Amino acid sequence: MHLANDLGLKSAGWVCWLSCVLASPTWASQSTVTSTQCTQPVYLTFDTGHMGVAPLISQVLQAHQVPVTYFAAHEKTQEGDGSLGSHWAAWWKAQATQGHDFASHTYDHAYWRADIDSQHFKIKPSAGAQAGQNLRWRAADYCANLNKATDRLESLTGRKPLPLFRAPGGKTSPALLRAAKACGYAHVGWSPAGFLGDELSSQTHSNPQLLQNALKNIRSGDILMAHLGIWSRQDPWAPVVLEPLIVGLKQKGFCFASLRQHPQYSKLLANAPS
Repeated sequence: MHLANDLGLKSAGWVCWLSCVLASPTWASQSTVTSTQCTQPVYLTFDTGHMGVAPLISQVLQAHQVPVTYFAAHEKTQEGDGSLGSHWAAWWKAQATQGHDFASHTYDHAYWRADIDSQHFKIKPSAGAQAGQNLRWRAADYCANLNKATDRLESLTGRKPLPLFRAPGGKTSPALLRAAKACGYAHVGWSPAGFLGDELSSQTHSNPQLLQNALKNIRSGDILMAHLGIWSRQDPWAPVVLEPLIVGLKQKGFCFASLRQHPQYSKLLANAPS
């Protein structure tokens, strides 16, 4: 039985479409390419979200031996606890056991809005006690929020997170990047084709369309980005797209590599604990 069914995520439309896709020779699992044979790496990453699809994502990744980097913030979840709260502690620990990496997404999912000057920024968190407020943060405040997510991840996983971060929405400025670099963080965005579209409206961007576009446009070296659940999307992306995407990319000759191997970050991460 398919993993989406195992986790009680059945939907007649999803299951029928996905079963037909996976049953075709094009998606045959025996086409899996091992990393030692692959010279076309792609780098899969996930940002936190409402966490509703996190168990499914974990099972798919484990089944296909795909390493990822999770960029984590303490966001609102379907259970009411935050994504870095006690409810999800065992899940985060399991991700570490499976060999995945972790990095900061700012603790309060804090959006950069504008520079005030080189050391002060307009920030609007979407989580935490000041969610929705327009704030003025010093560079030190932004670094403290990056560090808070990093420290919480380490306490949950028992592993030192990577000295990387992803700004919510990918929104940055040169001044913000310099401030983050000064406190030890390099920013990781995503490739244009690596935007997997799970936060787009399902009325205008169906799951089959998103899958087709990704398989058509992703190229070697791309950083891919999706989420552990998006509140606004009516038809969740992960139960339908993630597994066919992994299998389809492998069949096209791609492999999934860690950001530790990415040429832009490999020197920086060479001494990072594994």
